Amino acid sequence: MAEKTITVRQIGSPIRREAKQRQTLIGLGLNKMHRTSTLPDTPEVRGMIGKVKHLVRVEDASSNG
Repeated sequence: MAEKTITVRQIGSPIRREAKQRQTLIGLGLNKMHRTSTLPDTPEVRGMIGKVKHLVRVEDASSNG
């Protein structure tokens, strides 16, 4: 069974942000501007995206199947 994935791009700088927001970006695989990361579409990942929604953009939500 193919799992759904989500592609996230960092559009905001973590400079002058709280340490937790910087750590969340690193947890998502994003730590530099305009990087993209493809992640499984799980509630945990959606929650992390929600915490830094002002710094990231969800580009593509697709199912691999």
